[in-house]
Parts: sequence; structure tokens; C-alpha cells
Amino acid sequence: MTDAAVEEGDLIARREGSAGIIRLNRPKAINAVTLEMFHDVDKALDVFEADPEVAVIVLEGAGERGLCAGGDIRALWESSKVKGDLGKILWRDEYILNARIKKFPKPYVAFMDGIVMGGGVGLSAHSSHRVVTEKTKLAMPEVGLGFFPDVGGTWLLSHSPGEIGTYFGLTGQTMNGPDAINAKFADAVVLSAKLPALREALTKVQPGTTSADVRTLIDSFSTGETVGPVAAQQAKIDALFAYDRMEDIVAALQRDGSDFAQATLKTLGEKSPRGMVVTLKLLRLARKSNSLEECLVREYRAALQVFASDDFREGVRAAVIDKDRNPKWSPPRIEDVTPDMVAPYFAEIGADELKFP
Repeated sequence: MTDAAVEEGDLIARREGSAGIIRLNRPKAINAVTLEMFHDVDKALDVFEADPEVAVIVLEGAGERGLCAGGDIRALWESSKVKGDLGKILWRDEYILNARIKKFPKPYVAFMDGIVMGGGVGLSAHSSHRVVTEKTKLAMPEVGLGFFPDVGGTWLLSHSPGEIGTYFGLTGQTMNGPDAINAKFADAVVLSAKLPALREALTKVQPGTTSADVRTLIDSFSTGETVGPVAAQQAKIDALFAYDRMEDIVAALQRDGSDFAQATLKTLGEKSPRGMVVTLKLLRLARKSNSLEECLVREYRAALQVFASDDFREGVRAAVIDKDRNPKWSPPRIEDVTPDMVAPYFAEIGADELKFP
């Protein structure tokens, strides 16, 4: 293959030198990913994996605003309203792709420049080499949509140091580049002005180049930063978010009274109570899990339950459709979320269980 595995459209995939380039190409939507784009990424990986001339994969986003703002939430909302099956199909195929990226046999370099959220995290943060910049704004803001950090987000967040992952998962707060490295979502900060030179260098690596060699190459462009502003709050976050019940986390924040605690309480007050309770339980289970796949199976069960929920439709309505930023959550308070409400998110789903090839 000399030119394109997938012709130019919402996804561009082609070989440049020894690099298999995958470019998300919906810049007006900050490269939000559709079901077809997930399928096209998978097809491109088939071609690049089989091509002996391809030494390395490079994932990038078109335009100036970011790698990817997430999945096509509007399409999911429309399908959820009519009890359609887009959620079942899209999340299944997306999560299987997330697991494939994690195990991909060739070095896979993600340029996590600008906005990287939700589904964009799934395409990038499981890769072997994750490059952030001074413009990176990475977030898993799903609790604000009546959802939870999926695409293997529970696996990633549960591997962040201390309770940093619990904090980011429940608040949906944004990480800058060094924050993302500290939270183990990324590996190196490269100034965005240097990305074209790094990209050029990656197109010239020899087939058979090892992951360690690619790491050395990326490090030669790196600023060396590894600690962002949130790391300064580590001790406080570890103390406040160490609990296994949302009520206890909220009570700890209320007792603390610091500016950080007050700001965090305000943020949590805007999120779906049910989404937060489900997220916290998923994060605690992820800590005991042995693999990304194990977490994805659990996330898929919970996602199908979310898809059928009023909270998801209301969260998307308030954030994306009407944009009034005033969701009416059901139930409206954390203390009203009962074990009976939460149990279905964790129940086995028989023939619909997520299975990996």
C-alpha cells in the first residue's frame, strides 16, 4: 500500500514513509468519532499491521482545536430517545478497538494535542507512546452527562497515583499535559511547534524499530515535564477521595472547608448523582482488575444500562442539545441513589456480554 487504506473522508489513513498515519478528519466537530470512523480505524490497523514497511502508527487530529472531543454524543442521544441500538453497537465496537490498541504489536504514537476527551482518550491513552503538548486539555467529563468514564477510562483512572484518578473521574476536571503524565494518561510533553518535526522523524524510522527506540526518539523532543498543577493537591485529594461511598467523599469535602474543597463540592454538585455513584463503584472494582479487557466488559454492562436511562438523555440534552447547563437529575441527590438503582449497571447481560476476538 503506497497511498491510502481509507480514502479521504471523516478518517484519513495512509502510509507516509514508514509511518502508518491515522488522522481523525472532522475538524469542525473537533474530530468527534462516529461508528464508521471506529470501523475505519480498525481497517487501517489491519492494513498497517500486515504491511512490513510500516514501522510505527501515528494518530493525529485534523485542525487546530484538538485530537478528538469524544464520541458522537448527539447520534447516541437520538438513538436512546427511540430505544435504538446504536449504543449497543457503537460501544461494543469501540471498546474492542480500545483493547486492540493496547495490544497493538507495532509502536503506536498518539499526538494528544489540544482537546482530548471521552472516545478520544480511548483511541490515544491506551497506545504505547502518548504525546501531550502545552495545549493539551484532556478530560473524562462523562459524569456530567449521566454517564461514567468509559473506553477503558476506569482502568486508566484506577492506575493513577493515589486518589488522583478518583478525583478526575468524579469531577470530570481537565488535565493539562503534565497532569496527564502524572495521572498515567500520557508519557511525554512535546511543544506543539515541535510536533511536525517529530512527525517527520517518525516517518523515517526503520521497519522493525522497537518501542524503546521510539521512546528514545520522542524523548529527544520532550520538555521533560512530568508534574502538573493537580499534583500539588495530591495529599489533599488522597485524603478527601479515599472513601468508597460518595456520601463519605462529600462529607469529607464539607468538613475540609478549604478553597479547593469548596470548588470541588461545587463541581460535584453539577454532576449526575447516579453517575457519580456508579463511577465510584466502577473505579473501586477496576483497582482489583487484572486487565483492561476486564474493565471494558464491566463498562459495557454499565453503558447499556446508561443508554436506557433518563439521566443520560437529560445530561446530553442540557450539555449538548439545548445547552442550558441545567440538567434535572433523577434522583436529584446522592443520598437518594439506592443499591437497587445501581445493581443493574453491574449485572451480567447474557448473550450481549462484550467478547474480544
